[in-house]
Amino acid sequence: MSRNSERRPVVMAFERKQVSIPIANIQPLRLVDERIKKSPKYLQIQSSLREIGLVEPPVVARDRNEKHKYLLLDGHLRLEAMRELGLTEVSCLIATDDEAFTYNKRISRVATIQERNMILTAIKRGVPEERIAKVLNVNVSNIRLKRRLLDGICPEAIELLKDKHVPINAFAELRRMLPMRQIEAAQLMVAMNKYSIPFAKSLVGATPPDQLVNSTKPKQVEGLTPDQIALMEQESANLDREFRLMEQTYGDDHLDLVVAVGYVLRLIENARIVRYLAQNFSELLAEFQKIAESHKATA
Repeated sequence: MSRNSERRPVVMAFERKQVSIPIANIQPLRLVDERIKKSPKYLQIQSSLREIGLVEPPVVARDRNEKHKYLLLDGHLRLEAMRELGLTEVSCLIATDDEAFTYNKRISRVATIQERNMILTAIKRGVPEERIAKVLNVNVSNIRLKRRLLDGICPEAIELLKDKHVPINAFAELRRMLPMRQIEAAQLMVAMNKYSIPFAKSLVGATPPDQLVNSTKPKQVEGLTPDQIALMEQESANLDREFRLMEQTYGDDHLDLVVAVGYVLRLIENARIVRYLAQNFSELLAEFQKIAESHKATA
């Protein structure tokens, strides 16, 4: 490690203090339509604001072009519900880098772990479990289950899944594994973008007994024979090795791809080259154009 990298300061993701901001000065990055306002999640947020108040502050970034204006990065449903309730100001976290957030349709959905943290925050403020259950329109047993959601889950796995929509019972499956295997399972979930209970069960089924919390108990997976479970364990080990190899070369491969795509884009911007390819290599030109269109779609 070089001296410069050792001295590089750690940049905070948020400003130190929450700031009270007029709602009129916050610019949402997407609209909350009437269909969303009729959803159970939106009605829960409205009820929570009335009964408990704001638990998790919205995240904003300072508008670089207009002073005292802010861009809303996270909390679109919360902000819209507050506006409808007649509130005029909201306490916000201010992000120091708006590029750290993806402005997509999932940004205002509360992830499972985030919801658990919000419940714990409300309980610490003295809000009874029964009242929280009423606000969220669930049984008190559901609130208690979410309180214990992360018991037995290692911090590294929690960090990987903190902003993912993982079913509660999938955490129960992770709890059956030892910490190192929990991390591997969480990495596979993220890599494949699959967080369902059946997928979590399949990961348990593919886990060697010595990586389970209760390694002495015979492993049983509904619908699978012992031979099929053993085969899954072998395939899981192979998949994990391949995943590690891909991780090692991903950075270089991605850089090579970016350079190659950039070169192709420069080629087809040249009229003489396009004409030559059209006359002599029309199939190749069609493939280059597909690459260009795909790049524009994802840019």
